[in-house]
Amino acid sequence: MGKKIIAAGHICLDITPVFPEQKVENIGDIMVPGKLIQMGSADVHTGGAVANTGLAMKVLGADVTLMGKIGADEFGGMVQNILRRYGADEGMIVSGEASTSYSVVIAIPGIDRIFLHNPGANDSFGSEDIDYEEAGKADLFHFGYPPLMRRMYQEGGKELAEMFRRMKEWHVATSLDLAAVDAKSEAGRANWNDILSRTLPYVDFFVPSVEELCFMIDRDRYEIWNERAAGRDITEVISLEEVRPLADRAVSMGAGAVLIKCGAPGIYYRTASAEQMKPVCARLGLAVDEWADKEGFERSFVPEQILSGTGAGDTSIAAFLVSALEGAGLEEAVWLATATGACCVAAYDALSGLKPLADLKEKIEKGWAKNEFAGW
Repeated sequence: MGKKIIAAGHICLDITPVFPEQKVENIGDIMVPGKLIQMGSADVHTGGAVANTGLAMKVLGADVTLMGKIGADEFGGMVQNILRRYGADEGMIVSGEASTSYSVVIAIPGIDRIFLHNPGANDSFGSEDIDYEEAGKADLFHFGYPPLMRRMYQEGGKELAEMFRRMKEWHVATSLDLAAVDAKSEAGRANWNDILSRTLPYVDFFVPSVEELCFMIDRDRYEIWNERAAGRDITEVISLEEVRPLADRAVSMGAGAVLIKCGAPGIYYRTASAEQMKPVCARLGLAVDEWADKEGFERSFVPEQILSGTGAGDTSIAAFLVSALEGAGLEEAVWLATATGACCVAAYDALSGLKPLADLKEKIEKGWAKNEFAGW
């Protein structure tokens, strides 16, 4: 593939202790104070958008350069060793002042994941860390997880918006992914309506999850959803009709193509007008009539097995972006995104379950079964 991608933003080391396989309905059934839980071995891999999405795009055949910041510590060395296996360690920035970010991923069968996260060096990542002249040679600039990077949301998102504005000055297509945050944290208290209003006019592909987007642009609705869910996954208690207003709002803020990851049910998509989509379609060689003024929901495919949802959203977006850069239409790109997500959950890490896009197309054409969820 001839097009070049830069995957920048948040990177960390993911440590996932492997729980017993039996499913549980409530976390309190297993996470009891003073209880000894017999565990399997720990799965250790890179995490964050740079590693999950960036390496997934590389595995899927794209020409990708990674841009992330780590510390000069043992976790940083582990991250570099993992990236080196993929020939993708050269773009990393090593800080002698900050520690490497890490997450402990609590992936209990039957329960949505819980992350114990230290942002580390990600908090010091700024727009000056990007070589814009070099980045300007890329066809696509993908940035992930600004809510987990302090400088990206401070001062009303000034750094984030400036970074995307400068990439558009170089006529590079852009994409942005978000991340979940603690409402009581500094990031959770930031005014994300203002941050996104400043940034989305420079974003061609906006790819958040439904929980992340609702938290950031409609906090009242998000609180209602949380009360309704009562500890369950939000996508179990909402419907497609409740997602549409979020996409409409994102497009009105300036985003081009909006993909909203809706967990196990699938992916909702909504795109802007032909006039707004023309520049990015021309830049990437896409057919405007296949990308502009589109709306729909793609149900998820039935996975071979479910081990962990870690990285499923990130790798889905990787497949979507790689497909777009290969000239696919919107519907085909979303098919491959949902198919890749189904492959990802069959492994504990984000990359082991991935399959070539050609293989996924063949499986889809042969009638790969889809999931059914009430309300979707």
